[in-house]
Amino acid sequence: MTSVRPGYGAAIHTKGGFVPTSLRPRTLACALTLTAGLTFTGPAVASPPGGLPDRLAREVTVTGITQHLQALQTIATANNGTRASGTPGFTASADYVARRLRAAGLRVTRQPFDFAFFRETGPSSFARTAPAPTTYTVDTDYSVMEYSGSGTVTGNVVGVDLSIADPAASTSGCEPEDFAGFPAGAVALLQRGTCPFGQKVTNAQTAGAVGAIVFNQGDGGPDRTDLFQGTLGDPVRIPAVSVSFALGQELAQAGTAVRISTQTESETRTTENVIGDLPAKNAKRAGKTVVVGAHLDSVIDGPGINDNGTGTATILEIAEELAHGPRPSNPVRFGFWGAEEAGLLGSTHYVERLSDAEIAQIGLNLNFDMLGSPNFARLVYDGDGSDTGTAGPSTSGEIEQTFLDYYAKRGLATKPTAFDGRSDYGPFIDVGIPAGGLFSGAEEIKTPEEADLFGGTAGIAFDACYHQACDTIDNVNRTGLDQLSDGAAYATGVFAYDRAPRGRDKGAQPKGHSPQFRGPKRQR
Repeated sequence: MTSVRPGYGAAIHTKGGFVPTSLRPRTLACALTLTAGLTFTGPAVASPPGGLPDRLAREVTVTGITQHLQALQTIATANNGTRASGTPGFTASADYVARRLRAAGLRVTRQPFDFAFFRETGPSSFARTAPAPTTYTVDTDYSVMEYSGSGTVTGNVVGVDLSIADPAASTSGCEPEDFAGFPAGAVALLQRGTCPFGQKVTNAQTAGAVGAIVFNQGDGGPDRTDLFQGTLGDPVRIPAVSVSFALGQELAQAGTAVRISTQTESETRTTENVIGDLPAKNAKRAGKTVVVGAHLDSVIDGPGINDNGTGTATILEIAEELAHGPRPSNPVRFGFWGAEEAGLLGSTHYVERLSDAEIAQIGLNLNFDMLGSPNFARLVYDGDGSDTGTAGPSTSGEIEQTFLDYYAKRGLATKPTAFDGRSDYGPFIDVGIPAGGLFSGAEEIKTPEEADLFGGTAGIAFDACYHQACDTIDNVNRTGLDQLSDGAAYATGVFAYDRAPRGRDKGAQPKGHSPQFRGPKRQR
């Protein structure tokens, strides 16, 4: 999951205690029978005819999911502790998923695409060499910008069209003309504002700067004054760091010189989506396609077993059990997206390459990104926007209600979470496809109210190992994974077997949502 902080609504949908779920056999019972031809367009019913969604939820077990998680952990361990897109660990993960899907009888497509790869390969340093030499501390005084070039440079600091006295008006570095008279070999000091960071730094590079410092704008609250983490969007050749507004003011003083040292890999690499299709029982009577998605990649810094091995393993287990049971009434497509952690690139690539007719054939997207956080919550995407103010397209509220009905039936509390653009439902919403899903929480701090609802500990993160090396298989809460994977399987079964999703309405636009950049942990 990408790292833009989500918001939470105040409403509580259902309250109740946890009833432990026993471990169940993995193979879908052969005695299941399909009640065909049923179409529901209203709110979800508590117990769909035939009981197949409930049975699918019982057959998708923590034991089966954990087998997949262990395979992903083994892959990460053998590949320098990461499964990030653009690394051998991701390729091995994609191979594993494709192999399991094919063995289950799904039709597998591997969809490659290029993306901008970045990682720091060693420590960085940043210091003022004149006047009053000072050494700065990474992630306290400065940050290396994503897609920064690699190298060690020294030079005089030259401010570019700064507006320190009036930061709200800053257009520093947005135009090549801002660099008129810029001395080659200097370090460009750039102020945040008006245009993307990458545009500013690229212009500086073209003007002959050997390095770049981007300081915060200085107008408004902490987001515009404090140290920030920024992305350049695409690789540049020169080292680039970000600093706070206050440090930018200091560095703007005449006679300032600095030394910047970065060690990075910043280049174009290839990654892929893995897609598995399960056709409907009767193509002539089939409804629209149900797309069930989870991102396959981790961050560079860790194996990503909760984020998002849990989503990957859950939908892979659902795919296997669904394939072994009665053929669904509606076609089901399982999407394992690449490069989510680089900005939802895999799901975006998939959606952007769909024709209008193909988009119209998709009924909905179910998204599962982090289902086993150690201090978990049961968070349901607020499809109708009634609690968070941001709705998904058309029938997203019906998807939300399907999850709420399931957990109400089990006596388990849920809480709404907003469509905030930080996971792979985003590209689907942008083209008007209804979406929904579940989430167990990331780096946000659990409140006392949430601890009362879900158990766990107030005052600490849902996942204290989020985007870190400690996000291993030991970081996964099996109780939370059991509960959330059951909900994921149930909803998949509802739309695969019993309800024909309507998909995008003609001319529909996402309610309360507009396309936006969804970068990783860095601001643009």
